[in-house]
Amino acid sequence: MSPPRRSSSSHGDRTSTENLQKNNSSNSGVILDISTLKMAEVDSEVPPLPPRYRFRDLLLGDQTFQNDDRVQVEFYVNENTFKERLKLFFIKNQRSSLRIRLFNFSLKILTCALYILRVSLDNPKDTPCPMCQNNSLTNTTETPGEIKWGYIFWVNRRVPVWAIQVTVALISFLETMLITYLSYKGNIWEQIFQISFILEMINTVPFIITIFWPPLRNIFVPVFLNCWLAKGALENMINDFHRAIQRTHSAMFNQVFILICTLLCLVFTGACGIQHLERAGKELSLFDSFYFCIVTFSTVGYGDVTPQIWPSQLLVVILICVALVVLPLQFEELAYLWMESQKLGGNYSRHRAQTEKHVVLCVSSLKIDLLMDFLNEFYAHPRLQDYYVVILCPTEIDIQVRRILQIPLWSQRVIYLQGSALKDQDLMRAKMDDAEACFILSSRNEVDRTAADHQTILRAWAAKDFAPNCPLYVQILKPENKFHVKFADHVVCEEEFKYAMLALNCVCPATSTLVTLLVHTSRGQEGQLSPEQWQRTYGRCSGNEVYHIRLCDSKFFGEYDGKSFTYASFHAHKKYGVCLIGVKREDNKSIMLNPGPRHIMAATDTCYYINITKEENSAFIFKQEEKHNKGLPVTGLYDAPSRLPVHSIIASMVDQATSYGTVAIDLQNPDPPEESSKLTLPTENGAGSRRPSIAPVLEIADSSAILPCDLLSDQSEDETNQSDEEGSVGSDFVKGYPPNSPYIGSSPTLCHLLPQKAPFCCLRLDKGCTHNSFEDAKAYGFKNKLIIVSAEMAGNGLYNFIVPLRAYYRPRKELNPIVLLLDYPPDNHFLEAICCFPMVYFMAGTIDNLDNLLQCGIIYADNLVVVDKESTMSAEEDYMADAKTIVNVQTMFRLFPSLSIITELTHPSNMRFMQFRAKDCYSLALSKLEKIERDKGSNLAFMFRLPFAAGRVFSISMLDTLLYQSFVKDYMIAIARLLLGLDTTPGSGYLCAMKITEEDLWIRTYGRLFQKLCSSSAEIPIGIYRTESHMFSTSECKDSYLQSQVSINVEQGEEQRDRRESWKEKTAHRNSTTSDQSEHPLLRKKSLQWARRLSRKSAKPSSRAERISQQRLNLYRRSERQELSELVKNRMKHLGLPTVGYEDVSNLTASDVMNRVNLGYLQDEMNDHQNTLSYVLINPPPDTMLELNDIVYIIRSDPLAHMPEDSQVGQTRSMRNQQDFGTETRDETHL
Repeated sequence: MSPPRRSSSSHGDRTSTENLQKNNSSNSGVILDISTLKMAEVDSEVPPLPPRYRFRDLLLGDQTFQNDDRVQVEFYVNENTFKERLKLFFIKNQRSSLRIRLFNFSLKILTCALYILRVSLDNPKDTPCPMCQNNSLTNTTETPGEIKWGYIFWVNRRVPVWAIQVTVALISFLETMLITYLSYKGNIWEQIFQISFILEMINTVPFIITIFWPPLRNIFVPVFLNCWLAKGALENMINDFHRAIQRTHSAMFNQVFILICTLLCLVFTGACGIQHLERAGKELSLFDSFYFCIVTFSTVGYGDVTPQIWPSQLLVVILICVALVVLPLQFEELAYLWMESQKLGGNYSRHRAQTEKHVVLCVSSLKIDLLMDFLNEFYAHPRLQDYYVVILCPTEIDIQVRRILQIPLWSQRVIYLQGSALKDQDLMRAKMDDAEACFILSSRNEVDRTAADHQTILRAWAAKDFAPNCPLYVQILKPENKFHVKFADHVVCEEEFKYAMLALNCVCPATSTLVTLLVHTSRGQEGQLSPEQWQRTYGRCSGNEVYHIRLCDSKFFGEYDGKSFTYASFHAHKKYGVCLIGVKREDNKSIMLNPGPRHIMAATDTCYYINITKEENSAFIFKQEEKHNKGLPVTGLYDAPSRLPVHSIIASMVDQATSYGTVAIDLQNPDPPEESSKLTLPTENGAGSRRPSIAPVLEIADSSAILPCDLLSDQSEDETNQSDEEGSVGSDFVKGYPPNSPYIGSSPTLCHLLPQKAPFCCLRLDKGCTHNSFEDAKAYGFKNKLIIVSAEMAGNGLYNFIVPLRAYYRPRKELNPIVLLLDYPPDNHFLEAICCFPMVYFMAGTIDNLDNLLQCGIIYADNLVVVDKESTMSAEEDYMADAKTIVNVQTMFRLFPSLSIITELTHPSNMRFMQFRAKDCYSLALSKLEKIERDKGSNLAFMFRLPFAAGRVFSISMLDTLLYQSFVKDYMIAIARLLLGLDTTPGSGYLCAMKITEEDLWIRTYGRLFQKLCSSSAEIPIGIYRTESHMFSTSECKDSYLQSQVSINVEQGEEQRDRRESWKEKTAHRNSTTSDQSEHPLLRKKSLQWARRLSRKSAKPSSRAERISQQRLNLYRRSERQELSELVKNRMKHLGLPTVGYEDVSNLTASDVMNRVNLGYLQDEMNDHQNTLSYVLINPPPDTMLELNDIVYIIRSDPLAHMPEDSQVGQTRSMRNQQDFGTETRDETHL
């Protein structure tokens, strides 16, 4: 009997479960498993699955329990109550709550309006009084000075007004009670004693009572107090509005709004209260009482309207006390918020972002130098004058920056916002999604530069995530972090550019100055009022920049469609004075510098050229038309005697009516000889030419006969005409791509490499190993001078110093050994990257240790590069970061005067201390000139400092303008990387230099040199590095600066005339190759200048006392030099180094003097009053006279582009191997 009962029980349970499931089928919820409660019964007997569930369970998997054993559960059932639904509608829901508060606000405003309407219709004499005799106040006896209390308690309220007020009061009462009930949290007294609840009861309960007691219909009710309830409703309504639209106004806006509402409520309450109380005294209209309140609260107090009875006077006292308590609190809060908003910078409104153009500048800390560099460069372009700059910085604005931004020039265009680029709220404040561009700059003054890069990377990621369509311009410090921001539109890696520029400074002097001037925006007006010729020429040529234009749209290059690039470059320079340096095909994104004569210009090509201004801002004046219109004879276009061999010229910018472009500058030739004023192109056979003719540049040249070479030597001579000894050295090198790159993203460059990697032990210069026993630079027996690099540590950026100096286009016999003098030894990762390069060594040491300098071979070095150390970039005083570097460089200069020192500084303003001499009048004059140019608003005020002009000092902050300028010229970064050798494009040329010797002076002018290079080797010159000498005597230092400079200019002009008159004699003297210093051309030139100046002096000869003092001074200086020399020799003997290579500084050779000249230092040991200077001329005019020792910057075409595909049989083995290797490399380059 028991089994049937169990079956029945089981069946009954299943039936009840199915019934429960049917009852709950209409509800929604989560089904819970309750079969665990009946686990014993399930274990004893498991019912079979219904057929309709089997297939479904097969698909869903094995289910132990049936669905009919689950119960549906509802959540949040407490919110389904009536109270919760009302609370959700009236309070919690933003949109419905906003509607309720708007309705409540409208009711309060309506009650105030009804009160004003009642007052305007009220007549105190007709006021009924239910408690008085005859129900009227007019029959009462009046006593002088007595207060008519009936007029205060009773008013004349008409029936329609009463009906509306009762209706509004009833609605307000019900709403107040409902809100109180819904917001009740257990303490009823807290709800009752709220100010808003009390005011509601005062303004609504009396009207409700009048419904049941008609005699009280005319009782006075202070309905005007509803203005305070309207104020609270309005504040709550604004908060709900912000919640509903998910936006918020600034706290400043809310506080100003609350203050205005408080003032209005105080004035409205006082006006209505005083008007009502004065019904019992002097009857005042509502306007008079309003006038009285305004006069009183404004502290004017005319006294023409005053309260007459004490109740109204008491009300005035109460209102003034309330105002003295409430208003100062409101103003204090407003002032606090205003100060905070000044720190935060406020917001950039959405309306302005949509109607105006702006860019965002994101920095971690904003310094005054960084800000001014950005603003001056950004607003230097005419089309950016209407742009706004929004600065987003996490730190509080600096006092100096605040002062700058308060200047009217910047206050209307620059907006400072304190905030983080990692917060979407701050990016929204800056309207990043509507910005034209976002500049993200790194903090280079941080001790941990890697951490600074990490912050920059996060800012770039945040900006890209928030505004994917906003162009990003990112500055990164270390090259290994560059690949993290490769998605940015433009990226500038500081260490890449810095080391590449310092490396090129060793082989192409003043490359840093050349690139810095190219990337700065200038009109070339710096130094034009200076009395010195070199300053005017240097300042004018510094205005040259790189521009671009399509060939079909250009007047400069449009006529050269279908002609070779070399032909177009030469004739454009000859005709217009512009220098065509590169081109880009329409179907190719890569820019090619000097692609050579094989490149045929097409109408769709984009041309890149150097000029004072772009072609669109140029006016063209044709010489023949001007002569015909003015009726002048056929002479030069300008008053200067120089006649240019051009058919038409460019007149510079349209707004510069007095300047005529680069071709029209009379640089060096105030009175040239008649035969040199015109450049006549020689015929093919050279007939009619007095001097060696220059071949014309062909329209389509036979490029197979053109090999890259300069006027000094053929580039391939180190491979074809080597001696046996040189060949043994050159055969140790091969050309190929470096196998190991220290970081991701480095551009592959074909270099001179070792056949096999050198062991790490062999890279240590000062310690021998099992492979060699050399322990100093002398033991290695290097044929070329050393290049020493002093750095704190071997960072990955140092790799970019080695690559340009080992590039495949550098002749093997000209490769200089490189010694890395590091404070900390490099790691194996860096050694693995450099062990494949020939003649690269390292040594642990510092430049302030004389022993380390001597061991690394400083007496055999030609260049010493001092890199700014990261540990010294931050100091308690910002500009003191360069103190140690400057002092160390000055010490090395005194110890090794013939050494060329290239220094990197943190702050450009500190370059004036590189040659500081307090009593040097020429330095003081240059300092005054710099201040004058800075006051004029020049972006290149520091350009006249001699170390910068000579390229011997450099600051990476000067290249910040490269990133800023790329906003307008998106090609500038690519061109700068090609010039510095950071990138190699197949078919693109490279930057190098050639020196003008006495054998090259027959070319005479820069224009003829341009033709010579284009016709012979397809090279494009872009500038000149020139060295000059100036003489100053002691007496002249006492004269004014202007007089001394004018006299110098006159003597220079006379010297030039003397040189032109005796051209042949000069040429004969130049051909002399004696090594005597007195016969050296430069020293002879200086001596002639000095002798000429001394012969023209009319002053008395110096007295005996002056001669004695001068002899004492010379003796003191000579003893100081000897002491320094003895110090160096003693240290060399102590280290076991030979002292043969070191000579006393008083016995400088002519080569040493030239190196001293190139240093840009004013001090010269040969003459205490002699000053030398060097400077860069970018794209000088064609008629610029060449001078001895000029160094010409040229862009040489790619040697691989001219290399024949098949090697010839009759060549030597070395040339054949080189050509085979070059062909293979060319294929790899194209790949």
